[in-house]
Amino acid sequence: IGDAWMGVAGLPEPQVDHTKRVAIFAMQAVKLARSVPVDPDDPSLGHIHIRCGFHCGPAVASVVGGLNPRYCLFGDTVNTASRMESNSLADRIHLTEAARNALMQQAPEMEGWLRPRGPINIKGKGIMHTFFLRGTGDDSTDTASESDCPPTS
Repeated sequence: IGDAWMGVAGLPEPQVDHTKRVAIFAMQAVKLARSVPVDPDDPSLGHIHIRCGFHCGPAVASVVGGLNPRYCLFGDTVNTASRMESNSLADRIHLTEAARNALMQQAPEMEGWLRPRGPINIKGKGIMHTFFLRGTGDDSTDTASESDCPPTS
């Protein structure tokens, strides 16, 4: 239904903290989405819940189209990020091991906010070890049970 949105950090100019920027954006997006009512006239419907996912790696970017030009991203990194989102859970931020490693290099203070999801089968990728990034460290955007996210050791 065209309800997905994709962002990128580090393009067209490299950024030393690109993964941290994406993580902070995702946390803010989940938090803000949860404050938006599905229907302001019917509070019983609750609020919006989104899934986020991200991955780090190389991508090709280009402006495509003449009449309606769009900035497009291509490559396995884009596909893997999309798979993280589609395999995530509501109000959760799902990331690959590569994204987790980059985040730990750029923002080691966020380590306590990561929880291993464990090995899961990702379509077209096989078994991957993935992680959930908890909202802001206070569980405000962490609605899944603790059994979904074993504690880090």
